[in-house]
Amino acid sequence: MQAQDVSFADFGVRPEIVQALADSGITHPFPIQAMTLPVALQGHDIIGQAKTGTGKTLGFGVPLLHRVVAPGEPGYDELPAPGRPQALVVAPTRELAVQVANDLATASKKRSVRIAQIYGGRAYEPQIEMLNNGVEVVVGTPGRMVDLLNQGHLNLTRAATVVLDEADEMLDLGFLPDVEKILSRTPAVRHTMLFSATMPGPVVSMARRYMSQPTHIRAAEPDDDGATVKNTRQVVYRAHALDKVEVLARLLQAEGRGRSIVFARTKRTAAKVSDELRDRGFAAGAIHGDLGQGAREQALRAFRHGHIDVLVATDVAARGIDVEDVTHVVNYQCPEDERTYLHRIGRTGRAGKQGTAVTFVDWDDVPRWQLIDRTLNLGFPEPVETYSSSPHLFSDLSIPEGTKGRLPKDQRKLAGLEAEELEDLGETGKRTSSSGGQRDGGRRDGGRRDGGARGDRGGSRSGEGSRGSARGERPATASGPASDTPQAGGGEQGERRRRSRNRRRTRGGRPVEGGASAPQAPSEG
Repeated sequence: MQAQDVSFADFGVRPEIVQALADSGITHPFPIQAMTLPVALQGHDIIGQAKTGTGKTLGFGVPLLHRVVAPGEPGYDELPAPGRPQALVVAPTRELAVQVANDLATASKKRSVRIAQIYGGRAYEPQIEMLNNGVEVVVGTPGRMVDLLNQGHLNLTRAATVVLDEADEMLDLGFLPDVEKILSRTPAVRHTMLFSATMPGPVVSMARRYMSQPTHIRAAEPDDDGATVKNTRQVVYRAHALDKVEVLARLLQAEGRGRSIVFARTKRTAAKVSDELRDRGFAAGAIHGDLGQGAREQALRAFRHGHIDVLVATDVAARGIDVEDVTHVVNYQCPEDERTYLHRIGRTGRAGKQGTAVTFVDWDDVPRWQLIDRTLNLGFPEPVETYSSSPHLFSDLSIPEGTKGRLPKDQRKLAGLEAEELEDLGETGKRTSSSGGQRDGGRRDGGRRDGGARGDRGGSRSGEGSRGSARGERPATASGPASDTPQAGGGEQGERRRRSRNRRRTRGGRPVEGGASAPQAPSEG
């Protein structure tokens, strides 16, 4: 899959970038990178379209870093505003922003390029301090960027390079108005690169408005004209809701199974499945919109470092999790649409490696699945009815005969979530308990920017969990964090809070002092 006869150096990329990539074992560009570099390095606007997992980040990251002037380099002191951001990358989710920033840091480690990560869920103050001290590249999510623009801390008047990553996801999450506001604060003459796995109409319209004669680059393998990555084997089962956890537990004991990601549609299901797998002996963690940023990052670190090998996630994690050797992706609940399906299964079969994607389709999800199947031409219109005892389950996925739904004790060797520290990030939106960072109380933000919106697209507003703080919500105090207010519709936990909340009692329409929790004085007269 790599163009072995071409190296990054052949494109005239800065030697420091070439060496930094080589130190990380990256010497030859992938197709999307090889097609993008010569156009982008000349400053032409680009619309890059490629399947997820094909290396888009370096496709825009290398040209972006090539044009940035870092402190100490010739010409830095002659810049009109040294320390003001020269490049901007906008991503739809926190996890993707972190991943992109890490990739850019890897490619620039031989230089003194300062890269700021700007996204919700973390305290404002460190991000503001970083911007005030000067940065060359800003990577972040739309909501927090707009907040800092409105507060006057983020100045993009010198951002000559702008990248919109996963533009179709920003459309799905309703971020396009914020993106347009951000673009309006950048120079009129700039180098703009837009990358996306799919190109729905609104994304194309935005590209026409904000880009100048863009070059459309679409990377695909010569023998691969399908919508999905050919290295990913796809298996689809019609499964019963009451049997799915058992099927999943047996699937996770398949021969050769490495790191695995299990996708759920709702936050509650993700938390429940993660808890159930841990009870069955698996080293599992969860990422969803009801978790604070510290707990989400704890789970991702544990997954990357091999302390857990099963990550249960809502679609917030379908973008931005670029972890090596993810062998299996399981759609525990049928995806909403074909784009969600593509981005979920794109977590495996990456960079030329083989992967397996298993999709469970409930009986009432069959019509939705058939629409996905027909749109992507997958060839699975009628998923085979499958139970945890079905012989074909074992043969299809190389599950040893006799495997049960609990991991044998002699195979429980991973350290688990507790091996990673739960960081105090000065979080602005969520509260995290001490039980492995996986249970949060949540809060009521009152705005549409937070993770609970949109039917939980995995806490879809995941990049923006901090908006409440900017709007003047009650800050954390010594008596408890701001998130102690009950979450609207917060399930059983929120219901118990509502029932136990003290209410102000009245008598004859007048308040009675002492409230519900204090004994009432006898009435006079």
